[in-house]
This record gives sequence, structure tokens and C-alpha cells, in this order.
Amino acid sequence: MIQKASEPIAKTNSGSKFSIKAALEKKEEIEKDKFAEVKDENLPSNHFSQTDIDREWGIFLKNIAKTNTLAYNAINTFKLEKSDEHQITVKYSSETAKGEFDRLSPEFFNHFKHKVNNFKIEIEYQTDLSIKKEVMTKRKIFEKFVEINPLLKDLDDLMRFDLT
Repeated sequence: MIQKASEPIAKTNSGSKFSIKAALEKKEEIEKDKFAEVKDENLPSNHFSQTDIDREWGIFLKNIAKTNTLAYNAINTFKLEKSDEHQITVKYSSETAKGEFDRLSPEFFNHFKHKVNNFKIEIEYQTDLSIKKEVMTKRKIFEKFVEINPLLKDLDDLMRFDLT
């Protein structure tokens, strides 16, 4: 025989502790940037040299070559030059490479600013197509040698070198 309860066994809860409507209506609080309030005039601005830039850039490139070869190949031709007391000019070969550098530059410049104890460094970007590396294939190398010695062309016609 089945017994029926006169009241529900579990009490029904009329509300939940979490309200979806309240969560959607809640405005996100904008957290103030803690570093925005720091005045620039209070930060140290020690002297640094081109040698400092070259040394730290070399160390940074070695680390990137180990961890991210794609990024290394994109930015290893960049030239960093000290153009003024508190300014570094970054010369790059293409916009794609600059985009990759933009992703990595905060890491480098943050480290560099702490290393030289100069927090007033400004970065300027400049396109320089002369630093672009050309991929040398066997055919291009052979053509350069043909310019030096035209007899190699005759030898290539005779022997039919495979320069692929």
C-alpha cells in the first residue's frame, strides 16, 4: 500500500541567492590604474648609452630565439638607436614585423627601463627598408656568381644544374 504525504517533503525555496537579472544589471566598476597617479617628475631618469641598448637587445633576442622562433625571425633585424637623451628610435622593415614587436615591446622596454633606471624613455618608430633580409635561394646565389663570372652560365647550360 502506498502512503501519500499531506505536505511536500522538501520545502520549496521561493528565491535563489544568485539573481541573473541583478548580475546583468550590475555595472562593472572601473578600477583606477594605480600607476596613472604616479607623477613622471618623481621617476628616475638616469643616463643610458647605445651600448646598454645593444647589450639588452641582444640578450632579449637570445631569449626570444629559444622560446618563440617565429617572433625572433620577425624582429631580429630591428635596429634600436638612441636618438636623444630619453628617446629610442626603433627601425623596422615591415608593418607585419612591427605588429609582432608591438606585442613583445612592453616586456623588453619594461626590463630595459628597470635595468638602466630611466623611466622617461620615449619610443619612436621608423620604417627602414634597407634592413630587410633577402632570402637567398641557390638560384639567386648562382645568378650572383654568374654576374662575377659569365662562363658559369655556359657551364649551367651544358651541365643543367639542379638549383631548386
